[in-house]
Amino acid sequence: MDFKLFKEMLKRTLLVIFTAAVLACQASPKPQPLVQGVSNIVPDERQALVVREVVSLIENYNYKKIKLNDSISSLILDKYIKDLDPYRYYFLASDIKEFEQFRYSLDDDFRNGDLSAPFYIFNVYLKRYNEWLTYTLAQVKGKYNFDENDAYVFDREKMPWETSVAGLQDIWKKKVKYDLVNLKIAGTPPAKNIETLTKRYENLRSQTNKVNNQDVFQIVMDAFTETIDPHTNYFNPANAQQFNEDMARSFEGIGARLKLENDILKIDEVIPGGPAFKSKLLSAGDRIVGVAQGDGEFEDIIGWRIDNSVSKIKGPKGTKVRLKIIPAGRELSSKPVIIELMRERIVMEDQSAKKTVKTVMSDGKPYKIGIIRVPAFYADFKAANAGDPNYKSTTRDVKLLIDTLKNKDKVDAIVMDLRANGGGSLVEAIDLTGLFIDKGPVVQVKNTKNEIEVNEDSNPGVVWNGPLGVMVDRLSASASEIFAGAIQDYGRGVIMGTQTYGKGTVQSSIDLNRLVNPSILQRIAALVNKDAKTTLTTKDGAPIQLGQINLTMAKFYRVNGSSTQHKGVMPDVQFPSLYPLNKIGEDTEPSALPWDEVPKSNFKPVADLTPLKPELVKLHEERMAKSLDYKTLEQDIADMKKRDGEISITLNESKLKAERDSLEAKSLDRINKLRASRGLAPVKKGDKVKKEENVDFIEDESLQIMADLIKLTDPKKAELVNRQPAAF
Repeated sequence: MDFKLFKEMLKRTLLVIFTAAVLACQASPKPQPLVQGVSNIVPDERQALVVREVVSLIENYNYKKIKLNDSISSLILDKYIKDLDPYRYYFLASDIKEFEQFRYSLDDDFRNGDLSAPFYIFNVYLKRYNEWLTYTLAQVKGKYNFDENDAYVFDREKMPWETSVAGLQDIWKKKVKYDLVNLKIAGTPPAKNIETLTKRYENLRSQTNKVNNQDVFQIVMDAFTETIDPHTNYFNPANAQQFNEDMARSFEGIGARLKLENDILKIDEVIPGGPAFKSKLLSAGDRIVGVAQGDGEFEDIIGWRIDNSVSKIKGPKGTKVRLKIIPAGRELSSKPVIIELMRERIVMEDQSAKKTVKTVMSDGKPYKIGIIRVPAFYADFKAANAGDPNYKSTTRDVKLLIDTLKNKDKVDAIVMDLRANGGGSLVEAIDLTGLFIDKGPVVQVKNTKNEIEVNEDSNPGVVWNGPLGVMVDRLSASASEIFAGAIQDYGRGVIMGTQTYGKGTVQSSIDLNRLVNPSILQRIAALVNKDAKTTLTTKDGAPIQLGQINLTMAKFYRVNGSSTQHKGVMPDVQFPSLYPLNKIGEDTEPSALPWDEVPKSNFKPVADLTPLKPELVKLHEERMAKSLDYKTLEQDIADMKKRDGEISITLNESKLKAERDSLEAKSLDRINKLRASRGLAPVKKGDKVKKEENVDFIEDESLQIMADLIKLTDPKKAELVNRQPAAF
């Protein structure tokens, strides 16, 4: 995020960390114990440097002002083991006992750049994983009695670690039996089920063989940083690129989504407008078996990891890539077709803000309402800094959509749909709020020195001054909460949905390459590249990449002084939560920062909607009391809660089938009752419901609430609202 706090921090960091990097490169890790039976994965000098720098950044600049110690080391170990084996399928109690030797030393090890302990633990995990894959493959062809009244415990998170190999064998045998009984109930013959499971397990083994030290390092660093706080995260170079592309909503390449299927790279989707789409040479289902850069030699990519293959296909716009393609429907042994594409900058429009217009009837009168779905607060900072006048950003996209809704569609109200919007750019949250309010404070930011900075919308005027609603749910977080909170505090609109996530912390993205002298990177590259399997320098000899860290450096507060941390934003009109509040949300994270308050900022509400809210809630509840959709939603949530508490499942075929049939019949009955209420024909088991027949009940009811708001803010009923002149 390019705000003042980040710039000041970076200046200080560059001075401190550069010296630390020079000195730290001399450290030598302890010898890593070898695990027999696997190809041991070991860390490299680059990762040793990164973990040292991350320790320094966290200890000096994380908002918690925390120092690594034995207590934190203990928490990191527990989290790392849980991340590797959450349901206790792989490790034995004896393994866990052995790992105790590392409980209070990880803090010192990480400070010294020593990763031997967590890499050793991973190699033990890898050995156990391969052992159990081998065991399950041997069990697939075994004889099973599906009339027994036994059960498979699939959630062992709170159970003790198994003390014997025989105990784990019993668990894995039941896992195989469960997979087989599921296939059997589906109606496929036994021989086909054995073939399906064998391929499934062999594919898992194949993927395991592709694990490298960057994968392991990412898992280690996740356990480390998330122990400090849930939102301080390290991204290895590949993940950093993906994160930044998601934030920018654009990337440079051929414009295709890819997936790995049986070790073959396959086109999953061709993105409209990209080179692949415009060329008409690629289709979904085509397989890519070779890649060449420009007029260079082809590389066979069969069996490669998907990230390695994708890195060969992506590249700077204006460069040429050639692909060997086996078209969909042809045998893999057929002669490949060679195609040539020029890479371009691809804008991911399907992941950008979009609008729809719906008309609702209320008291016999139609109301036209525009809905703007905002999936994230994104911005292409790289393009913006380069002076691209058409750079992607949430605010720019939404402004254009509002112009169309206002001037062409002539809507009566606008609803911003922020459901499942996990946040993104703080700057975008401020700018987007500015489209709906005149100049004024939007969010307050408190840094590690307890200094409070008020971030304001400095652009005069509003783009939309009509009735406004904001839809949120439990997955609406961070920047979504800043926007929704500001709209609520200003009295600018009505918030509808469920309590939001409660993420009230600010992260700065720091490119670790900017903190280290290039000559040191070259030294590390030379050391790492002694391993012939690893290439960490680009063709032109550019330095290796260290990745980036998103470091929690501040907390944000609403203009009313309240933090959204833990508590989130409470809607004015509430719906039942589709997501379990006791499992999803900041208040479920053990390392999360607490809720607190700061003084309220100097802001002036544009309206007081408080007198209206009880009436909006009353009208909403009256509709819900008569709504079959609402009753069905409540029943679905109750059923999910019941299933969520289950940790085992029967392996008796007839009982399992009866349970499934009962659930399917119950679900089908609910669907058909809803369809009947809408005048739609019933569907049978297995029928596909047409996309246009799907109903978003939460959205539909939110539009009814907006119609109520329009009526209650009618100038003829001005006595209902104590408003200031610029309200709507």
